[in-house]
Amino acid sequence: MNKTELVNAIAEKASLSKVQAKAALDATLNTITEALLNDDKVSIIGFGTFSVTEKAARTGINPRTKEKIEIAARKTAKFKPGAELNLSK
Repeated sequence: MNKTELVNAIAEKASLSKVQAKAALDATLNTITEALLNDDKVSIIGFGTFSVTEKAARTGINPRTKEKIEIAARKTAKFKPGAELNLSK
């Protein structure tokens, strides 16, 4: 499912126009993004938790040249599904 299909599904299920559904989805995604950029955790009960994790610097190998390269430390987003989001039902 891509973003357009998600907007269409939200519009249908929430009895909204596609414009309103897109605005609601964009606002939700922007709010989650802003929270993660501020190192906050976003928990949606019954769905899951978005958080920020730090990856340490490490040494890697360029597969083309076989040279060792340094990969810088970075922060990345992580999602942990909630207990109610069990896909094996």
